[in-house]
Amino acid sequence: MSADKVEDRGAVEDEKERRLRRSLKQKIKKKDKPLTWRKRKEQHKPEKEEKLLNQLKEFKNYKEPTESVENNTIEDDGVEEVVEKKKSSKLSTQGRRYTVSIALPGSIMDNAQSAELRTYLAGQIARAAAVFCVDEIIIFDEHAKITRNDIDAFDRGQWPQPGAMDKPGDCNFLLARILQYLECPQYLRKALFPLQRQLQYAGLLNPLDAMHHLRHDDLSIPYREAVVLNKPVKEGRGSFCDAGLAKEVQVDRSLEAGIRVTLKLTSTDMMKRNLRADVVSPSEPRKKGGIYWGYSVRVASSLGGVFKDGPYEYDMLMGTSERGESIDEVEVPNFKHGLIVFGGLNGLEACLDADQSLSADNPADLFQLYINSLPDQGSHTIRTEEAILITLGALRPKFIG
Repeated sequence: MSADKVEDRGAVEDEKERRLRRSLKQKIKKKDKPLTWRKRKEQHKPEKEEKLLNQLKEFKNYKEPTESVENNTIEDDGVEEVVEKKKSSKLSTQGRRYTVSIALPGSIMDNAQSAELRTYLAGQIARAAAVFCVDEIIIFDEHAKITRNDIDAFDRGQWPQPGAMDKPGDCNFLLARILQYLECPQYLRKALFPLQRQLQYAGLLNPLDAMHHLRHDDLSIPYREAVVLNKPVKEGRGSFCDAGLAKEVQVDRSLEAGIRVTLKLTSTDMMKRNLRADVVSPSEPRKKGGIYWGYSVRVASSLGGVFKDGPYEYDMLMGTSERGESIDEVEVPNFKHGLIVFGGLNGLEACLDADQSLSADNPADLFQLYINSLPDQGSHTIRTEEAILITLGALRPKFIG
């Protein structure tokens, strides 16, 4: 065989080997190539559909518990199947009849050195309130400088005034605004909180992940928070709401656009054009289902304003101070609406001195219980955000309501 033929055969074999290697590399590359978002979505589609169908079945099989007026308890209907399904859902078999409110001065925000740290401080308080199921947070001015007009303007969404410089007492409104923002479900924030400088760092905070912060496909709870949409409706029909679901929800009444409401879903048939719901009180999930439904935020002009102008008539008042009685020796009486008041850097004594409407000489005279949350503390001071966590953690097993 000539040398030329041997070289040609060797060249052909080399070319075949190169093609084989190139083919193997392409197969390996194609195998290791990450899936596109469309293909990943297609892969998870059957799982999501199955999950949604199970939630719809659970919602349809849920039966409202009957309430006993005599002993304030909620009774089931005796059907074992219903009880098992209720155990697997987020609904409790017994509602919670009592509420817990906390009050603290907004001046603690002034102790933070930057806007980022002030925002983070507010986030710590919001997390503590959500973890321990606080129903109301009251922010009061320990210097008693803000007026009723200032509070009304804040409630109408007119704070801060356009072009106004920072004023004394703005720390109270800043804390209240961040707390309101964090409590609001994520799908409602764009509609209820327009862009503003005070919330520029709020998006970096740890989410509350409270029970009413539901995902778009979560129907395990028949209640939802929603905002009323500005859409025309036929006469006699209810308004349309955005409840963070795949479809809009039509409610049982006509409401003003832009307000936040609590809904109880009555129809979740995704095959229909719209879902249906009734407008209910924000306290209904807590009273009937035992679900923590977030906290409300109120601003008071002084320490004395904490005890009035609120939604509840407090029948258990508790103050906190290092001069109080040890929390280990305190017995908390039964209550319907409890209020726990925390002081700022200078304690409740400074808040009392600044409020001319209160005649008491000692803060202990304002409360039924005046407690020391952490006797024999290892630090000279306990920060207010730390005191909230310590106090609520120690009091939780003492709450009967």
